[in-house]
Amino acid sequence: MAHNFPPMKNDLVLRTAWGQNVERAPIWIMRQAGRYLPEYHEAKGNRDFFACCRDPEVASTLTLQPIDRFAGLLDASIIFSDILVIPQAMGMVVEMVDKKGPHFPQPLKSPEDGQYDKVLAKDVNVADELDYVYKAITLTRKKLDGRVPLIGFCGAPWTLFCYMVEGGGTKLFVESKKWIYKYPAETRAMLQKITEICVEYLALQVKAGAQMIQVFDSWAGELSPSTFKKFSEPYLAYIAKHLPAKLKEMGLEIVPMIVFAKGANQSIDSICDLGYNVVGLDWLVDPAEAVKIRGDRKIVFQGNADPGVLYGTKESISETVKEMVNGFGGGKGGWIANLGHGITPFVKPDDLRFYLEEIQRLTSQ
Repeated sequence: MAHNFPPMKNDLVLRTAWGQNVERAPIWIMRQAGRYLPEYHEAKGNRDFFACCRDPEVASTLTLQPIDRFAGLLDASIIFSDILVIPQAMGMVVEMVDKKGPHFPQPLKSPEDGQYDKVLAKDVNVADELDYVYKAITLTRKKLDGRVPLIGFCGAPWTLFCYMVEGGGTKLFVESKKWIYKYPAETRAMLQKITEICVEYLALQVKAGAQMIQVFDSWAGELSPSTFKKFSEPYLAYIAKHLPAKLKEMGLEIVPMIVFAKGANQSIDSICDLGYNVVGLDWLVDPAEAVKIRGDRKIVFQGNADPGVLYGTKESISETVKEMVNGFGGGKGGWIANLGHGITPFVKPDDLRFYLEEIQRLTSQ
């Protein structure tokens, strides 16, 4: 059924993502709803992290907190959820362990472990299994009242696969490397399975009210240029090709698509050709260099200050913003301002406020 959402009052980020010239750079922040906000802890209470994701009312409240706090300074909201809801929907158990992060009690050990075949064969009902995400999106769109657009997202197939075989976050990626070098065919089969679920999941988020989507490839930087081409790029390209087709098939308008392959900076050139409207950059990339690599392709960049600058002085923040604005060409098009990764938990909200104000000030000139 079609939703009747309030008209948009601020569509700056959407116009920018479609490649239009704009009055200033739009801004949103990865993990803008989260632990650095005191109100987040109040609303979350003693609920488990995934319990917050599964409760549309709570997820919606958390999504809106930064929009309310930084009214007029953020140009997009992103639904409060997690990339690991897809492995959960595929039948894997994922727990959020306090102060440690996500944990899979039974990760995929090898193609012969019994679980691999079960997960690969499972017919995932993406509409039913992840219904709570769509409900949260629809509720949030209504509550936003057109103030800013709402972004939906998913984890990239490679990053989700890493979690599924490592059992959580890791510094060494022993299991992931074992899979790609020992079991490349079985790895590709699982990546394709995840990719097809991602396409359907993102399409249903758009149906529920998401106006833009982002694919987070957080562990892309663990792959060499050659293995990135084999185990990440084909699946990112599949999403970029098949999501618009799926939306058309569902009678829905296509939406701008962002890809963020963190750390895969040796591959910026080929990432610009994957079919996404927007390419997210981490803080290890010089904006001016990225602009040179982009050339005359109609790609919009997103990013990319070091999240750690928010622990610095106002002078440091101003200097970083100025360099970034100049590097990306002034902010009248071709760039969505963000950080080079998610905001970290110990940032003071007022320091983020100053960062947002500086971007607005310098790109409005």
